[in-house]
Amino acid sequence: MEIKHQSDGHRGSFYTGTLEDKKAEMVYVMAGTSKMIIEHTEVSDELRGQGVGMKLLEALVEEVRQREVRVLPLCPFAKASFLKRKDLQDVLV
Repeated sequence: MEIKHQSDGHRGSFYTGTLEDKKAEMVYVMAGTSKMIIEHTEVSDELRGQGVGMKLLEALVEEVRQREVRVLPLCPFAKASFLKRKDLQDVLV
């Protein structure tokens, strides 16, 4: 499964599918240049239970590590996932 990233510099998302037909998506907004706020995650019924949400989060974490950006997860899914995955917590605010 390919995870794609789209951004306008202020808002963006990590997603699967196409821009017109996203099957799963993790949406964020930038707060300045060094903080990313994860707003929400949505996974289609057809992909639920397959770990797609975690794959989106892993792709996001890989991106922010490269850019040296900190993450504030307001999305309940992302927040819970960070609590479960200690190996991802280095990017948290």
